[in-house]
Amino acid sequence: MTIVKRLLLILAVALLPAVALGAEARKADPRTMTFAPLDFQVPKTERVVLKNGMVVHMLPDRELPLVSLTAYVNVGSIYEPAHKAGLAGITGAVMRSGGTKELSPQALDAELEFMASAVESGIGADAGSISLTCLKRNLPRTLELFAQVMTAPAFSEDRVTLARNRAIEALRRQNDDSKSIADREFQKAIYPNHPLGRFPTVETVTAITRDDLVAFHKQYFHPNNVILAVSGDFDKKELVALLEKTFAGWKKEAIAFPAIPEPAREVNPGVFLARKEVPQSAIRMGHPGIDKNNPDLHAIRVMDYILGGGFTSRLMTEVRSNQGLAYNVYASFDIGRRFIGTFEAETETKSESTAKAIALMKDIIAGMTKEPVSDAELALAKDAIVNSFIFGFARADVVAAQRARIEFFGYPDGYLENYRAGIARVTKEDVLRVARKYLKPDKMVIVVAGDDKTFDKPLSTFGTVEEIELDNGATKGEK
Repeated sequence: MTIVKRLLLILAVALLPAVALGAEARKADPRTMTFAPLDFQVPKTERVVLKNGMVVHMLPDRELPLVSLTAYVNVGSIYEPAHKAGLAGITGAVMRSGGTKELSPQALDAELEFMASAVESGIGADAGSISLTCLKRNLPRTLELFAQVMTAPAFSEDRVTLARNRAIEALRRQNDDSKSIADREFQKAIYPNHPLGRFPTVETVTAITRDDLVAFHKQYFHPNNVILAVSGDFDKKELVALLEKTFAGWKKEAIAFPAIPEPAREVNPGVFLARKEVPQSAIRMGHPGIDKNNPDLHAIRVMDYILGGGFTSRLMTEVRSNQGLAYNVYASFDIGRRFIGTFEAETETKSESTAKAIALMKDIIAGMTKEPVSDAELALAKDAIVNSFIFGFARADVVAAQRARIEFFGYPDGYLENYRAGIARVTKEDVLRVARKYLKPDKMVIVVAGDDKTFDKPLSTFGTVEEIELDNGATKGEK
């Protein structure tokens, strides 16, 4: 056989799969292809309660020899006294950085680093968390260190001083960024005279002592006030036994929580200006919203997406794409977990288009209340929400944390299992109804951080303007 014939034979054999694939591709018309319905079951954790009252959600995952654990603690800045605002955040930071009663900060850092383990802690507005990640073989010792941080922090005096000084320095720089200013002042305006609208000042942080941290920790850190989420490479029976052994000496206690009033469901509309010489204005507008138990939650989520939640939303299409006023614009209900949340629309635009952007955003929000959304808008929103739902369960640690948080914040039974069906049931009439019920375009708080000397129109176009005095935080308190 000649070389030419041999090459032709090889080429013919090589082309056979391609020809077959081509014929198969011609038969597969994407316009007529059908698929079996997606059968996705929301993953569940195994829930146990330790002898000391601590709840544990477990989800094994043997893909990697790693273990992740997060403790959610019912504590937060909402419980700190007003004259010590900042106490919760500093407590959360120094629990980890300040060492334990058995190990100095340096020794704790060194041992965790040697094992390639991590332990972190923090306290936010309505929850505290302590987490660990480690190799499976190092879980027993890492868990011991984790337990020391959670139950017996030393609050080393020098680390308390360091954390306090860092907080004061951050307050002195808090007005460097106009977006941060707008976010903070919007929160104050939505929650006047309420812990959710209270922010630390240099004065309140300076007043915080080590004894305050010790007392705050002692009041809230008890096993009956904790829910654990654990995922990774472990045997469930062995893990429960290890947790029981590690926390055997930590006893449950009654906890006296301060009474926190419900936030006002309506606030006086107003226009607030934080004067700052910058070329771009930060705009925030909105009003009080809803909590997680609202029966209209699913319809509101669909409305959110259409109004300002996706790249094809009405706000994004008009403010960014059609008018070119902003790079990013967004609006949604931040649904409250313990208290009512907020409805907020936000953007940043060049100073010379500030009033135009505000007026346009208000018109688009008001437009949601005037007529039904289109079939295409409704279908796109529902498909996007339902199809993205599955990605919230891609990792075991996320699933475990999600299940723990569902219980921690007291979400309704079946919240996750019923979510997609709730979204799928939403109609155009539902979207219009909730828009008219929950959107209040004429009763919004408008906060702008920017240079009013260069605005296209005065902010008084939208109402009486109240100027926000910006300083280094020394005298700033709740409104």
